[in-house]
Amino acid sequence: QVQLVESGGGLVQPGGSLRLSCIASGFPLSQYVMKWVRQAPGQGLEWVATINLEGGGATTYADSVKGRFSLSRDNAKNTLYLQMNSLKAEDTAVYYCQGYIRGEVSRGQGTQVTVTS
Repeated sequence: QVQLVESGGGLVQPGGSLRLSCIASGFPLSQYVMKWVRQAPGQGLEWVATINLEGGGATTYADSVKGRFSLSRDNAKNTLYLQMNSLKAEDTAVYYCQGYIRGEVSRGQGTQVTVTS
């Protein structure tokens, strides 16, 4: 059974940092393209970052987070991470890890990130 469990969210001041984790089970994370997406209050899902299979796990980022967020993967722990630095109020959202696994989109329950002074 495919399962994704996010954690690490919380309340942080502007300029602060958080590291989100996504523990995968039921499939090998290393063999799938994985993404982080987010949903701000009243908004649709927004793509944040992707880690690919080729190029040793090359990563791409939305312009809104480029230079501030860093996506990585620990294959031994079957875990995806999103390091978020220099957080802004507009980063406030529920963050999800997501992958197209065995023919369908799988997403976890999400973790809330709130950036406020």
